Amino acid sequence: MSNYKLLYITCGSKLETNKIGKFLVKNKLAACTNIIPNIQSIFKWNNKVKSSKEYILIGKTQKKNVKKIIKSVKSQHSYDCPCILFFNIDSGNNAFLKWISDNS
Repeated sequence: MSNYKLLYITCGSKLETNKIGKFLVKNKLAACTNIIPNIQSIFKWNNKVKSSKEYILIGKTQKKNVKKIIKSVKSQHSYDCPCILFFNIDSGNNAFLKWISDNS
């Protein structure tokens, strides 16, 4: 299992996305975060198909931070069931991976 993780979170507003992204970096839970604005999400909620404008927060972190990130994002997020996912980073620029280790 990889030590490095890519995190993926969706948020309902630019303000919320910025707040969570800054919190993760400030508290060394992520080395950096990126925001992708103005996506259109289609999903099923309470047995109804819904559509809404969202923002994607992507971040680079380490395995040791996963539980803390889930807990802190859930406490700050406006959704009842926020999307908080992690993907393994199996390889990459070694200097960048070291930078992730040094900053998260």
